[in-house]
Amino acid sequence: MPIDRPPHGAVSSCVIQAQTTEQPPSLQASAHFLIQPGWQNSGPHHWQTLWQDRLGAASSRVEQQDWMVPQQEPWVGTLVRAMERSPQPCVILAHSVGCLAAVFALESIRPAAVVLVAPADTERVGAPEALQSFAPIPMEHLPVPALLITSDNDPYCDLERARIFAEAWHADLEVIAGGGHLNSDAGFGPWPEGWQMVGRWLKHHGLHWPASEVVDA
Repeated sequence: MPIDRPPHGAVSSCVIQAQTTEQPPSLQASAHFLIQPGWQNSGPHHWQTLWQDRLGAASSRVEQQDWMVPQQEPWVGTLVRAMERSPQPCVILAHSVGCLAAVFALESIRPAAVVLVAPADTERVGAPEALQSFAPIPMEHLPVPALLITSDNDPYCDLERARIFAEAWHADLEVIAGGGHLNSDAGFGPWPEGWQMVGRWLKHHGLHWPASEVVDA
């Protein structure tokens, strides 16, 4: 799908910010990927599920006790414990309100990096009551490399808010044109363009997909 790059002067896209330098291959590490879905979990046709299948032993899903009633404290606690048990280096691949669980978790633990896809704006007018425990949204600089991927027509987070999040979190930003909530309902199943995008970004941070899944720069 086409990628809408932010205009000059906006938060940078996956053209990595100036302070980032690409690591030589000898210093790159194959990561373990923690899949953190959002509200109601990710179904069998969702990119998170399909990427987890593709990653095999290099990934695991964070199993929240209650997918239907997300609560900040238990979700964050479960994610933190999953990171503590995970092989290192660990990268979180989060979606929707799972992105906010990851952001809150970074207050107490630091993975190698986080990829935040379609973060839900739990402070928006009309946000479901079920998500209220994830507000207010932290707006501090995240202590690890972060990539925020959003779309220009996400019904759960408008583009301006996503840009505000990226700026506050010091996250690199990618904007997908017409991508909706970047889930299976919006047509994001295998999502090969996203796989390549994340792979390139990981490489700039000294990380990569498993050796059998390395992507070209």
